[in-house]
Amino acid sequence: MMFHFQLITQEQAEEIAYQWHYDGIYGFYDMDADEEDLAAFLDRDQRNESIYAVTEENQLIGFFSINKADNDTIDIGLGLRPDLTGQKKGSTFLTTGMNYIKEHFSPSFISLAVATFNKRAIKVYRKVGFKETTTFIQSTNGGEFEFVQMIYPCSPTTKKSVDSV
Repeated sequence: MMFHFQLITQEQAEEIAYQWHYDGIYGFYDMDADEEDLAAFLDRDQRNESIYAVTEENQLIGFFSINKADNDTIDIGLGLRPDLTGQKKGSTFLTTGMNYIKEHFSPSFISLAVATFNKRAIKVYRKVGFKETTTFIQSTNGGEFEFVQMIYPCSPTTKKSVDSV
């Protein structure tokens, strides 16, 4: 697979927001499940230069939200097109995105937060080397949900500090 990363266009943001719908409990991740998140995702100024579309053979297959959390850490959010989920493509998609981030942003750590019910995603994150650090409750999608914060060390030196967590 050859993925291409570029800043998301308005057309791509609208496609994700209005046409991507996940099955079952994963509908939690539909963009329109939270009005504030939807508005931020669709607003060019709020998106700024933090959301990247991922294409393969000119087809939109996913996105990465890339935000600097501090001097050493990039915080990410990501989404894979609904018809591509559950097909063992998540690890390749995630690893390719992490490689892009390491190459273009040079962080010591990459972090993310995932709803604790999303066992499928947590399994993928663990497989590529993310470690759980903390759990927290977040208000979103009209309710209170438990999330787990996970972190990935980008070098062997930073791996030691994550292992001690």
